[in-house]
Order: sequence, then C-alpha cells, then structure tokens
Amino acid sequence: MINQLNELRSLAARAENRRTETGIPRVAMVQGKIPEHMLAAVYDPMINLILQGSKSMTVGDRTLRYDPATYFVMSIELPAVGSVHPAVSGEPYLAVSLTLNPAVLTTLLADLPGPSERHEHEPGFSVAAVTPELMDAWVRMLRLMDNPEAIAALAPAYEREILYRVLQGPHGWMLREIAAPDTAMARVNLAIQWIRRDFAEPIRVESLAHKAAMSVSAFHRHFKAVTNLSPLQYQKRVRLLQARTLMIASARSVTAAAFEVGYESATQFSRDYARVFGLPPSRDTARILEENRGIQS
Repeated sequence: MINQLNELRSLAARAENRRTETGIPRVAMVQGKIPEHMLAAVYDPMINLILQGSKSMTVGDRTLRYDPATYFVMSIELPAVGSVHPAVSGEPYLAVSLTLNPAVLTTLLADLPGPSERHEHEPGFSVAAVTPELMDAWVRMLRLMDNPEAIAALAPAYEREILYRVLQGPHGWMLREIAAPDTAMARVNLAIQWIRRDFAEPIRVESLAHKAAMSVSAFHRHFKAVTNLSPLQYQKRVRLLQARTLMIASARSVTAAAFEVGYESATQFSRDYARVFGLPPSRDTARILEENRGIQS
C-alpha cells in the first residue's frame, strides 16, 4: 500500500494551500499550510483522505485527529474548526476529498443489500484506516487528472467504487443513513438545511422538531448525537462563522457583523465569539489579517 500512497502524494502535489479543483467532478485536493480561518467553516458532507501530515477537526467539544492513510467521513454539514500540520519529517500537509452526492449514493445503494443494523445514536463524522482497495480506487481516480478525456467515462465508476469501499468499512452506515429518506440522520439533515437557510432568524426547537416529524425530546437527542451540538448551538456556530467571514472578507465592523447574522447584542456576540475562537472578534480578525499579509508577502 505504500506504493499507492506515494503515487497519490505525487499526483496531489500539484495542489495549492487552499481547496484545489482537479477537473474531476466533486474531487478536490489541498497542500501545505492553510490559513487558520479557512479551516473554520461549515464543512460539506465528504470523504477526505489524508496523504501526508495530519489534521485535527473539532465539532462541539469533540476533536478527532487524522493521520496519513486514514480517511474521515463527514455525513452532514457541520460547523467545525480545523488545523493542519506538516509531517514530522517536514513534508507539507496533503489531502484529497470527494464531496458526497446523495443522488449517486442512492443509485449505488439500490444495487446493494440493505443494512443489517441501524446506528441512530452515533455521530455523523468519524475517522478510519484506509484499506488497499480504497487506496487503489483513489489512485485510479486521481490518475484521470492526466487523462481528462477519460473523466466523463471513468470518473463515475471510480466514484461508485470509492463509495462502495467506504460503505464496506466501519463508517459505511453514515452513507446509508444520509441516503435513506426516513432515518433519524436524514431528518436531522433536513433540520440543518432549515437552520442554515434562515440562520439569522430566531429558531424554535419545537418548530424544527415538528418539521422533522419527531417529538422535541427525540429530535434534540438525535440532533445532538449526530452533530455533537444542540440545534441552538449549531445555529450559533453558523452565525459566528458567517460573522467572521464578513469581518475578514468584507471589512464589516464587529457591531455590523453581529446584527447581520442575527445577534441582538454586540456584547453577547463578542462573548460567544471569544468562547469559540479564543479571542474577541476585533483582536481575532486583526490577527488573521496580519497572518494573511505575512503569507502573501
């Protein structure tokens, strides 16, 4: 498997220190030191394979670490804070990812036997060791970067194989749960879409539970199990991440950003912000902008 890993590293070495498209649908790669604020985001559902260095991901109060030849599955959109690190020997962080497409998953699952068990109280993100079979499918997928005329014909087959190999692994249940229409995870996923769409508006957990066709207690229990956050905590993280983007990318003031994302008090916003990011918003954004200037110079 070391030869496969080395080939993947060579193929992905053309990536930049940000999400770099490969020309293959839903497949991206990244290399090197990534600005910290870019790793604090609402992450799309994905399969992410670590090739070199390591990454840590924190959702709520749970932190997972990913090392080379491991992959993580994120089955729903989650507000997370990440950090990447080079290899001990100095080589830069390197990873590839496949964004999950529910339609592709549904079509694949229609050709497979049904699950033997349900996982209704498990988190919607976790890490596992890569297998030689999964690694081989990734190698063939990334080789298409050098054979673009074959992408349309072969990438869908390789994508199905990657998904199939993950389905056969310890976290395959996550892919099944998000593709099935009436699972607890699918209902939580619907609630997440509602929260994200109207994140600046007040939410009532009772209303979300009703829309998800669950009792309030069941909805809260399932939501917390999947996301490691309560519905209100989830909304707060989305608001804070959006406000951070507004202050950094659009030069909004602290007060303007707070009100734009739905806070009624700039003071409360600053307290919540410092609790999540470690510094008050004005100091945090000044630090990030200074770091960005250093990276660009």
